[in-house]
Amino acid sequence: MILLGGITLLFDTHVHLNDEAFDDDIEEVIKRAQENDVTHMAVVGFNKETIDRALLLADKYDFISLIVGWHPTDAITFTDEDLEWLRDLALTHPKVVALGEMGLDYHWDTSPKETQFEVFRKQIRLAKEVNLPIVIHNREATEDVVRILQEEHAEEVGGIMHCFGETVEVMEACLAMNFYISFGGTVTFKNAKLPKIAAQAIPIDRMLIETDAPYLAPTPNRGKRNEPAYVKLVAEKIAELKEMKYSEIATHTTANAKKLFKIQK
Repeated sequence: MILLGGITLLFDTHVHLNDEAFDDDIEEVIKRAQENDVTHMAVVGFNKETIDRALLLADKYDFISLIVGWHPTDAITFTDEDLEWLRDLALTHPKVVALGEMGLDYHWDTSPKETQFEVFRKQIRLAKEVNLPIVIHNREATEDVVRILQEEHAEEVGGIMHCFGETVEVMEACLAMNFYISFGGTVTFKNAKLPKIAAQAIPIDRMLIETDAPYLAPTPNRGKRNEPAYVKLVAEKIAELKEMKYSEIATHTTANAKKLFKIQK
């Protein structure tokens, strides 16, 4: 068991603590997270501004790890200089544990599909070069996301399917490519059937939990600002769905995250 003083430990594997939504009360947000068993967080920077803000947080807090990359909605801004910057961070910054979030987003019409494809492929190739896992953003683009991951042999590094809400068949295709499946607040939504079915079917050694805070707050806080403390609600819901103890879900998902991110402590 991963326990500290009788308290089960949680790892929020995808949080935007660098978002402006937390500017006024970040210390209180962190305190609430710690009071709800959260001892590790992976903060995601997905463009120039958010990576810079994530770096500042990682320097200040020892329990924060970094995921850095370029979001598909910002793909149109991505330059060769940005790619080199990501390479340098991946190779030199001790807190960088993965590249992302990268992928495809067909919901927001901010970057052409071909541009998204190119930026996605470049980041997968970089991850293979620096030997880091990747974190995948997929919105309304499942077929193309899976196809590109397969074509680029992303199984060589594996990673995380972030905020998973697809079918068991898609999940199995991702598992076959060495990916972990991460569940967030949507698994608690009343009418969100797919994440619930996937959570029930996922092997316990391939599951992660996250908040994606400040977005997608779980029930009963849906519609409000999400925060890392609420990852406990995700773990509790998954425990209910899998008919397991909350402590078991916490133990396994934290161990899985540390294994993927190569975190020793």
